[in-house]
Amino acid sequence: MKISDLAVHVMGSAWRNLTFLELKTDEGLTGISEVRLCNRTNALLGYLDECKGRYILGTDPFRIEQTVLRMFRDDYGRIGEICACAIALVEIACWDIIGKALNQPVYNLLGGAVRDRIKAYANGWYQVPRTPDDFARAAKAAVAKGYRALKFDPFGAGWYEMERDERLLSISLVEAVRDAVGPDVELLIEMHGRFSPAQAIRIAADLERYDPTWVEEPVPPDNLHALEKAARSIRIPVATGERLHHKYEYRELFERQACDIIQPDITECCGLLEVKKIAAWADAYYMTVAPHNVGGPVSTAIALHFAACTTNFKIQEHFNDFTEPHTRDCARGCPPVVDGYFALPNGPGLGMTLNLDVIREHPPSTGHFNLWKEDWHKRRT
Repeated sequence: MKISDLAVHVMGSAWRNLTFLELKTDEGLTGISEVRLCNRTNALLGYLDECKGRYILGTDPFRIEQTVLRMFRDDYGRIGEICACAIALVEIACWDIIGKALNQPVYNLLGGAVRDRIKAYANGWYQVPRTPDDFARAAKAAVAKGYRALKFDPFGAGWYEMERDERLLSISLVEAVRDAVGPDVELLIEMHGRFSPAQAIRIAADLERYDPTWVEEPVPPDNLHALEKAARSIRIPVATGERLHHKYEYRELFERQACDIIQPDITECCGLLEVKKIAAWADAYYMTVAPHNVGGPVSTAIALHFAACTTNFKIQEHFNDFTEPHTRDCARGCPPVVDGYFALPNGPGLGMTLNLDVIREHPPSTGHFNLWKEDWHKRRT
């Protein structure tokens, strides 16, 4: 079996573009995958076009390790997020082909299920004005959908530091959400890499009384010494890793034990097998894994296959119950969240089918994700 053709489709939404890949084989099987690459979709398309003849067309989809090695190594330059996303798209689509060829779900090919359902948390539910009342109402609505864990970013456009009034407003939003949902719903606080270590430590201390499950990416991702400094003094579990793109970038994070939960994005981290390796490495340090996922239904299904077969998996992020309908309708087969959990995905392969009509009806958008501009926060409401 050989890969005989490649097709790429981009679908737009208000604040993200979703890129879908189809790999077709000479035996009639097609594998699919998806990524949301923030603000760099055209660069990804250019790289896929450049490397398809070199690494993709004519290869055996069963030889995943060889294909990934060649894409990772043979262009000589260092691997950044664009190349890591391209590798992931190809790697995951190959797993989908293999699953279809063997009539097995992908998670069975990666070790088999270790759980019967997959815990979920809601994100994207708080696209409302930054007031305590509005956050409280939105949190209650998310819980009414069946979620028992909510992640949110209560912070404005701060960078390194926050003015006192802005910091107090942010803390009041967390307080309002906790009061609204009660003590049994998990709260996960997103910091989006905004803060200096000192500011992150101070804010985390203010948050302790609301018992969050974690604080996420408290400092920018480029300096793991700074993260280690913050994590030593933060008494809430620290989660990070969505902006690391392969195991070599995770090495220092593990060696410094600078977090408690890792958050690789499978679609931006060279694919399923790479993240399985990273998760096993994390397990040696007693760290859990909560994959980052801001993609559509195919990205979610990919994460669910990983979650099904990974022993130190913790909880799965999910946006699409709180976004435009076409971001759910663009593909079929992803299990819904019921009472806070996903069911295991059904195979063969990923168990997903693209709806190309929906994808074509929503061309790429020009939306720009920029957390550090105050007007971005106003526009999103």
